[in-house]
Amino acid sequence: MSSEEQVPVTEALMDNTDQGRFELHRDGDLVGWLYYTHLKPNRYALLHTEVESSHRHQGVAGAMVRQVLDEIRARAGTITAICPFVADYLARTTTYADLIDARHPGYSDRAAAESAREKGGG
Repeated sequence: MSSEEQVPVTEALMDNTDQGRFELHRDGDLVGWLYYTHLKPNRYALLHTEVESSHRHQGVAGAMVRQVLDEIRARAGTITAICPFVADYLARTTTYADLIDARHPGYSDRAAAESAREKGGG
């Protein structure tokens, strides 16, 4: 098989409520996770995204955030963007603008989220 051929990848998003994170599995392997806090009435504060080091630079974080946002939309929830990666993702698209909680939107971009984190706010 040449390096140009794409092998189909099976992805599954799981909500690990015990650990407070969504997990992305590719071909059965845990490749990334996004920590959250589920707040009332149905708001998700998206806190921190991580990708297994062996799967970095393979689009895992973006795929995971997209699937998490789709899942929250299916649950009729809203989000508060605390994670710098999530804030950056949302700043680059309007597709998920309807999910951002009007009263508690979080950070509007990566720089604001990272600045708050450096100051101990996230």
